[in-house]
Amino acid sequence: MSGHSKWATIRRAKEKTDAKKGQVFTKITKDIILAAKGGGDPALNARLRAVIAKAKSANMPNDKIETAIKKGTGELAGGEVYEMMYEGYAQGGVAMLVEVATDNKNRTIAEVRHIISKAGGSMGEPGSVAWMFDKRGVFVFDKAKYTEDQLMEVALEAGADDVLDEGETIEVRTNPEDYSTVEKAFEDAGFTPDSAELTMVPKNLTPVDAATARKVMTIMENLEDNEDVSAVYVTADFTDEIMEELG
Repeated sequence: MSGHSKWATIRRAKEKTDAKKGQVFTKITKDIILAAKGGGDPALNARLRAVIAKAKSANMPNDKIETAIKKGTGELAGGEVYEMMYEGYAQGGVAMLVEVATDNKNRTIAEVRHIISKAGGSMGEPGSVAWMFDKRGVFVFDKAKYTEDQLMEVALEAGADDVLDEGETIEVRTNPEDYSTVEKAFEDAGFTPDSAELTMVPKNLTPVDAATARKVMTIMENLEDNEDVSAVYVTADFTDEIMEELG
C-alpha cells in the first residue's frame, strides 16, 4: 500500500502555477457554481465541500461563497457556467488535460488553442488523452503529525484505494464515490489533512529532462493565467531533481 507515486512532485508543480494565476476569486466562484449544481448542501456534496475548503484557504469571504452556491443551485441568476475538459499534448509527448469553467465556450476554446499552439503544444481530439488519467480523491497528511500505520488503519477500514509515503507527507487515495466516506472516517478519527481534493491523477508518467519540463511548466502557467481555466493536469514526470533545478 505504500511507495513513491511521483504525484507529489506533479502537485507541487501545479501549486507553483496556481500561486501565479490571477483572479483567484473569479476562478473559485465558477468552481463553486459548478459544484453547487449537484446540490447546495456541502454535507451531501463532496465536490462542493472540497471547493469551499479551497475558497476558505484563499480567504474568500463567506458572503461570496454563499452567493456562488445560490447561483449554482439556481436561487440567484448568473449560474450560466459550463464545465469543459480539453485534451492535448505539451512538448516531449507529455499528455495534458485542461479543465475549464466558462460562460462562453467559443471564446474559451479559441484562447486555450492559441495558448497551447503558441507554446509549441497541440490540441488533441476528445478521448485522445483522457484515458491516461484517473479521477481520484486525494488526501495529503503531514508525516510530522500522523504515522502511516495510523492513517492506513482508518483509510483501509473506510475503503480507500491506496496509502502512499511521499517523503514529508503521506497521501491517501480513493475512488470519487468513496470520497465522502473516507473524509468522514478521518474526521471521526480526529485526523485533519493538509489538503483534500477530487483531482485527475496520471496512470503513467512521461520522462522529461529539465529543458522539456520547463517548457511544460510554461504551458501550464500560461493556461492557468486564463480566467476560464480551472486546472491543468499533465503526465510529465517532474522528479525531485528536476523540481530543484527549476527552483
